[in-house]
This record gives sequence, structure tokens and C-alpha cells, in this order.
Amino acid sequence: MIMFVAPSIAFCAVLFAALVRCDCECGYTVNSTLYTDLIETDFLHLQNLTDDADWQGQDYTVSAELARGPYGKNASTTNIVGNPLKNQYDWAGDGINGGDAGLQLIVRGGTPEKGALIPMAELVTSRDDMLYGSFRAGIKISNVNGTCAAFFWYWNNTQEIDMEFLSTQMNETSSPVNLVLQSPQSAQQGFSAQGTGGFVNQQLPYQPDEGFHEYRFDWSPTAVDFYADGVLLQTLSKSVPNTPGHITLSHWSNGDPNWSAGPPVSDAILTVEYLKGYFNSSDPKRQEDWKSRCPSTTTVNSTCAVPEVKEAPNGNSSAHTFFFSQEKNMTTNQTVGGEKSIASSIRWTQTASTAVLVLMIVSTMEWFI
Repeated sequence: MIMFVAPSIAFCAVLFAALVRCDCECGYTVNSTLYTDLIETDFLHLQNLTDDADWQGQDYTVSAELARGPYGKNASTTNIVGNPLKNQYDWAGDGINGGDAGLQLIVRGGTPEKGALIPMAELVTSRDDMLYGSFRAGIKISNVNGTCAAFFWYWNNTQEIDMEFLSTQMNETSSPVNLVLQSPQSAQQGFSAQGTGGFVNQQLPYQPDEGFHEYRFDWSPTAVDFYADGVLLQTLSKSVPNTPGHITLSHWSNGDPNWSAGPPVSDAILTVEYLKGYFNSSDPKRQEDWKSRCPSTTTVNSTCAVPEVKEAPNGNSSAHTFFFSQEKNMTTNQTVGGEKSIASSIRWTQTASTAVLVLMIVSTMEWFI
């Protein structure tokens, strides 16, 4: 009896140990830099934003005076519209409501009275503990003049990393993205970063309103690197933020002739395919969680390299970008959000069922012995 029970216990221990281990336990690497946490959202297949715990749609109003323009802002979740692909197995094509598939952020068109509020859209991540990381989004800009499309990290008005697109700057000979680091100096200049070393009006080799492209910024303690479709655009190293914050996707207009212009004469739609972020957390509980799941970063497959996008995410092939969260064993022991209640329960059910099966096998072996 003793000779057979001991091997069966060892067999169970080995299998169970394999069950609780997974790839990427220690995090994700971008250019050899390790990040412990991730956020990934596939807007091409998301039916309803309220089903995703990672995001919070915004409802607020800002007066024209505080918005620093002829008009104020009226952010409403009614202007955030999910438009997933008609076919859940596709990665490109029309959405169920027609037009480009993805999450739509809409600035409503029309000519409001002076001082009125322009309807707009904004959503922010639920987590505000993001301290350094690599963030990227697949985005198609509106071709309607008079809006600002913004993908940015934010803590306050002097700690901010922006990629902003002004539709009035788009024409046959111009297609720029504004790369901005807001700072105390820019705040003193009326929140204008020009001349502070934290602003570049960067021309792109394509029209951003004609297709989807991946926009990305990598934030370290010493610099912020900005990319488009995997190509480095600029590196800004003055007034680099050093506090934790959150990611924002926003589409707005306040009529300022020197920035957003507008308001748009018709509804302007910013469409987002996906958002991915790989970052470190400032939350002590998250840090302890990382330490408990990552005994060694040198263990085989304990860290995973983030795949680089090298072409515009248009079409079924290029738009099918990689998600760790859609793999079976690459976020199992991570503290992730998203559709966590469903995905985690499925993973736990599979793990628990397998563990029970192992115990049943061991018990059966012992019974026959």
C-alpha cells in the first residue's frame, strides 16, 4: 500500500502544480522593459461598454468659460455607441449599425447658440494606478471638421500625455498628430505646451481619417516615445509625468478657433478598434499580488513579449491583433478586469474541474490498491 500511495500523491502534486502555473505570470515586456499589469479591450466584438468593468463612460458638463472656448462641453454616455462587427468571427468590416465597426465616440453636429454646450463623448479606465507603461489604440479619425480626437494618459492638467488629432488640420497636404506633455509651464501659458519642449505637431505619412491606425506611447521615468503603426515618431523628455493616472479616450469640440475649431456641422464619429496597455501599478495590493504570483522573472515563459504592430490594422488579417487576454493561459493568474466575471469563472471552472478529476483518479487508484 505505501509503495503505491506515495507515487499517486506525487502524481497529484505534479499535476496540480501545473494547473496553477501559467505563462506571463511575471508580466509583459516592451523593448525589454517589464510591466506587471495589463488592460486589453477588443471593441470590435464588444456588444455593450457597460459589460466591461475596465471602462467608465463619462457624464458631465463644462461651461464655455471653464472649457476655454466659445462653447462648453456636454459629455454623455449616449454619445458612446458600440458598433461591433456583424460577424463575430471577423476582424474587419461593417458594424451591426452600419459603417466602421468598433466603439464610436460621437460629437453631435449643429450650430448651437453662443455659450451653449456641445454634446461629446469620453470614457476613462476604471484603474487610475497606471505608473509608466506602453499604451496603444487602433483608431480611425473623423473626416468632419471641427473636433479634437484625443487618446491620452491623465493625472491632472500638469501631468498629462496626449496624442490629439484636430480634424480641421486634415487636408490633402497635411495630416498631423499633436504630441503633447502638459506641465506646470504649459499651465502657466494657458494650457498651451508650445515652446515648452513638450509639444510637437508631427506629420503622418497617411490620412488618419481614411483608415484605422495604431497610435501608441511608451512612458518611462525619463521620456515618452510616440509611435504610429509601430514606427517611432518622436521622443519627448521634458516635464515627463511621474505620478499614477488613467487612460482616456475623448472626442470633443468647444469652438476654439486655435484648437478644436467647430462645432461640427454634422455628427462627427471617432471609431476605436481596441485599447491595450501594459503598465506598472502604484497600488500596494497590486504590487503584493505580483510578488506572490511571480517567484522569479527568469522562469521559462514567466514573462511574455508584447507583439509589435508593423502595419495599419485594416482588414481581417492586420486588424486581428494579438490579445493576451484572449489566450487560455496568459492572464490566468493576473488581476485583470474586462469581462472578468465571465472569463475568470470559466477559467476557474476548468481548473477546478481538472483538479477534481485528478483527485478522483488518485482516489480510484488507492481504492483498487
